[in-house]
Amino acid sequence: MADTLGSPTSEPEGGFERDPSDWVTGDEPMTAAQRSYLDTLAREAGEEIPADINKAEASEHIDRLQGKSKRLDEGS
Repeated sequence: MADTLGSPTSEPEGGFERDPSDWVTGDEPMTAAQRSYLDTLAREAGEEIPADINKAEASEHIDRLQGKSKRLDEGS
């Protein structure tokens, strides 16, 4: 059988909006891209965030800090 992506059944409504704590890889260390973006957002917000957080925690901090970011408000 060939490798495939996706699923023979569709995702439920909002399937792409999974809670980071439900991610299969959520407990792995955050990615380099998350680390860089989180560093930028935290500096802009004047916050310090531990550098040893996992992917799910990084995603939650990014979502929270994006709401505070002046950078993202400029397009509104």
